[in-house]
Amino acid sequence: MRTLCASTLIGEFFVIGFAGLVAMKLDDASMTVVWTVCGIGMALSVLLCGMITRPGGIQLGWALQVALVLSGFVVPMMFILGLAFGGLWWASIHYGRKIDEAKARWAAQQEAEEATA
Repeated sequence: MRTLCASTLIGEFFVIGFAGLVAMKLDDASMTVVWTVCGIGMALSVLLCGMITRPGGIQLGWALQVALVLSGFVVPMMFILGLAFGGLWWASIHYGRKIDEAKARWAAQQEAEEATA
């Protein structure tokens, strides 16, 4: 699960950066505010890569997904990208857990085979 979630978060890092470039061109947003918000989002996405397996890591990831969707009020394309990354985040968690369970079953089976051999 960690690998899939981290891959999604790194993708979001780049999307947040590119959204910052788009938002920088808007007349009603100052560059300081845009890059402060984008910098926090980008830093959070990288920090979450290491926090996925810790308590609260998944919930913080969901909070980042909600923030990404809500950023669509500033850059409308982010509604679509936010929903897409929200789907990727769900898939990363859902299928990542299934992969982790399959790996654990396989490791237990290998251990049992070695014990009987």
